[in-house]
Amino acid sequence: MAQHDHCHVASSQKALMLEMKSLQEEPVEGFKITLVDEADMYNWEVAIFGPPNTHYEGGYFKARIKFPIDYPYSPPAFRFLTKMWHPNIYENGDVCISILHPPVDDPQSGELPSERWNPTQNVRTILLSVISLLNEPNTFSPANVDASVMYRKWRDSKGKDREYQEIIRKQVLTTKAEAERDGVKVPTTLAEYCVRTRVPAPDEGFLSKRPEGAKD
Repeated sequence: MAQHDHCHVASSQKALMLEMKSLQEEPVEGFKITLVDEADMYNWEVAIFGPPNTHYEGGYFKARIKFPIDYPYSPPAFRFLTKMWHPNIYENGDVCISILHPPVDDPQSGELPSERWNPTQNVRTILLSVISLLNEPNTFSPANVDASVMYRKWRDSKGKDREYQEIIRKQVLTTKAEAERDGVKVPTTLAEYCVRTRVPAPDEGFLSKRPEGAKD
């Protein structure tokens, strides 16, 4: 049994190291990924920048991704550390999204097995799903019923009922102060948001590509 667990750990650590490398070389727009502890591949810290032209524009939202030792066969957990008012985010910050649910057949959930986690998914697909969820909440099975009701009022009134929008605006303002404390510049234009910042390898300095024929 211990040997079986050891194999899981070795396999999942390798998978996570490869994913981290891929995300550093080709980042997902609007996200910054770091390890909580360099010695622990199973806990990642995520900084999410609110996309321009959305309620979350200019926001700086922190989250943690915690991976199981049998990853990618079981899904990780995604929890916001920043206070979030959203139909699909629980009060404790846990995100309720199909892609993070184990691949079991559960007719009561209203989710198809194909919408749930499978081993071909990865951190990149999770991040893209989370940013999509922020912009387009699922009100059919809300984690926060009050936020869901408020969001529907805003949507159905075509923006005239501004309560939902105002709560998020206040949360965004609070996060801007935190970004300043952390020394983080939050992108505010589409051009800034879409810049992909590749982390250079240790021997590259700050140049991601050298001109052909260049000599030391």
